[in-house]
Amino acid sequence: MAISPKDRQTLRELGRKVAEIAADPVQAQKAAMWTRHNDLQPERPLVLVFPEGSWREMLPREGMTCEPGIAQDYEYDLRVRLYYREHLRDDNVIEAEIYTPVIVHNTGWGVDEAQTRPDDSLGAFHIEPVLNTEADVDRLQIPQVTVDWAATRERQALLAEVFDGILPVVVQGPAGYGLAPIDQYAKLRGLDRLFLDLVDNPAMVHKAIGRLVDGHLAVIHALEREGALSLPNGRHYTGSGGTAFTEQLPSPGFDGTHVRPLDQWGFATAQIFSEVSPAMHEEFALQYEKRVLELFGLNCYGCCEPLHHKLDIIKTIPRLRRVSISPWADVDVSAESLGDRYIFSWKPNPAVVAGEGWDQEAVRQGLRDFLQRTRGCVVEMILKDTHTCRHQPQRIHDWVRIAREEAEAFYSG
Repeated sequence: MAISPKDRQTLRELGRKVAEIAADPVQAQKAAMWTRHNDLQPERPLVLVFPEGSWREMLPREGMTCEPGIAQDYEYDLRVRLYYREHLRDDNVIEAEIYTPVIVHNTGWGVDEAQTRPDDSLGAFHIEPVLNTEADVDRLQIPQVTVDWAATRERQALLAEVFDGILPVVVQGPAGYGLAPIDQYAKLRGLDRLFLDLVDNPAMVHKAIGRLVDGHLAVIHALEREGALSLPNGRHYTGSGGTAFTEQLPSPGFDGTHVRPLDQWGFATAQIFSEVSPAMHEEFALQYEKRVLELFGLNCYGCCEPLHHKLDIIKTIPRLRRVSISPWADVDVSAESLGDRYIFSWKPNPAVVAGEGWDQEAVRQGLRDFLQRTRGCVVEMILKDTHTCRHQPQRIHDWVRIAREEAEAFYSG
């Protein structure tokens, strides 16, 4: 692992630009605003955008100048931060730190997913079942986790030399944990078989989900024993969108050194259960997810699945704080249920930037209507899952601008 003098110079130049942006007082102001928001003391609806699939159209890897590998990875990270400052200007906080991961080795589950994929790398794939009988569930192994501290320190030292005097290099272990055991089971069993199993072979589902959750718990406890967990770093991506800024973590009893799950954000989701009844959701997903979530100081739930008709059971999660309200959820029902007691993490339909046309006035009216319907809630508006912007990045730039304008006007009004 090495970085050439040329790439080192590129990274240092980019690092200086990021350090200058991060020093702007507006970043500290946004961090304080997020802290109040996450602690249920909001000032205004907050706006985030995560272009995800659209990054390949907005900031293609082919435009990087560093060699592929660690240098290009950090070049991309820095250029993404600069892109946010120059073009997106949402409520993301740009920080003056370089993060290097705690290097963790995981033996896995002993059973690999199998899929038939099309030639188009972005096309739909078919799940090939690898768990065909209840006996096959016994093939699932509890993952064994080890931390490579020597490799972690080596990488940190390399980056510290590159960014010396410009940006501090921070070793960052897992700062939270997320799981989706029923979705994981679907990828091993197949979608159609999963839904048949709920009626025809519920014992197999319970056995498999219980085994998967046992594995997730083993991983969490192993990372804690190894001292590999980190406190959420503020800007840390939390749940299915959001930030980690809060004064409520770490939890009481933190000794200043040993990070516990109780000092972190937890997250769970069951996207494949979008159309499953609340009773089945609780039986086959939530009761198992809560075994993990009860370990964490604050929790997030949900992603793309509509949860408006399941919020009564979701709210039984210990220390629940952020709930994802997807484009397919009923906004009015969700607003009434969540009120100002939970974060209403709204995900507008990303198709708005992916369609044939781009209608800014329709976007504005849609956001304005949403804000009126969620008055009194702790609202964040998060545009994500944008697999394309039709090679028109300005669409996403405009969405952020409009969302900020409407959020600020709503607050001032």
